[in-house]
Amino acid sequence: MIASLSTVWLFGLFAIAGLVILVIGTRITDLADRIADRSGLGEAVIGGIVLGAATSLSGVVVSITSALNGAPQLAFANGVGGIAAQTAFLALADVIHKRANLEHSAAEATNLFQGALLLSLLCLPLVAFTTPEFTVWAVHPVSVVLIAVYCVGAVTTSRVREQPMWRPVKTPETVEDEPDEPPSRAGAVALFGSFAMLVAVLGAAGWVIAQTGSALSERLGMSQTVVGALMTAVVTSLPELVTTIAAVRRGAMQLAMGGIIGGNTFDTLFLSLSDMAYRDGSLYHAVGPGEYFWLVVGLLMTAVLLIGLILREREGPLKIGTESVVMLAIYAGAVGLQVVAG
Repeated sequence: MIASLSTVWLFGLFAIAGLVILVIGTRITDLADRIADRSGLGEAVIGGIVLGAATSLSGVVVSITSALNGAPQLAFANGVGGIAAQTAFLALADVIHKRANLEHSAAEATNLFQGALLLSLLCLPLVAFTTPEFTVWAVHPVSVVLIAVYCVGAVTTSRVREQPMWRPVKTPETVEDEPDEPPSRAGAVALFGSFAMLVAVLGAAGWVIAQTGSALSERLGMSQTVVGALMTAVVTSLPELVTTIAAVRRGAMQLAMGGIIGGNTFDTLFLSLSDMAYRDGSLYHAVGPGEYFWLVVGLLMTAVLLIGLILREREGPLKIGTESVVMLAIYAGAVGLQVVAG
């Protein structure tokens, strides 16, 4: 039914769904911060696992729906394009955090671990792409490995938080995770209920984005890669932008950093779920260099971010970290190349 609407209505629905995602994302940040305090799990763990997965739900719906509709390029580009866009959002948050470089202030072993985990997960689709196509019930084995590695990484993330083997040097600009509310199991359960309701709304908005994005791609003659990497990926990533900026303003630096890195880690599962939904063989072999270009961009930006987290520069050029400048330059260059390539 959505595909039969006029172009104006398609753009209108696309914009409304994007606005819903933007508004819900703002509310979710506050709930995630309170859940981190009430549950005692901390901002880095809640940001990296709970908030990261929740804000990614609309993107999951876009990728799965696209794969089911036989649009593998859109499904793949939406996932990896979102990773690049969300990493760029961290650089924008760094601009807002005036006190010091965001990567310096958000020093946390958990974020370093999740950054390394993300690099590992992003390498697995390249393994599938560079090896002969092989599937079991139309699912590539790498999709199963991706999910397994993510699950092991999630458990290990909690262990790194509880029993860290190293700690960052504290400086006057280091912002530690100090709970604003006392731990309360009952309070945490109630907050999780409200959180789940908002996540369901995000999922519905993601479905609308998928339907209108696919229809606009066909209507305007745009490639699925462009629509996936630069339209649906950016719009469904708006919760990450909102939650990151809101977390920085609240002084929850680990929540801001963990939300982006954890969200990106969860976003790699878009590929697994899309491969399972795509019934015409391996998703990794149904797409081409254009889609893998955005995966490599995400790899490069994550590597730069990880270097920044290790170096912990207090202040770089333009009053933000050098890594933030580099990440923005990489993303802007990638967008320019994509627009030129069509």
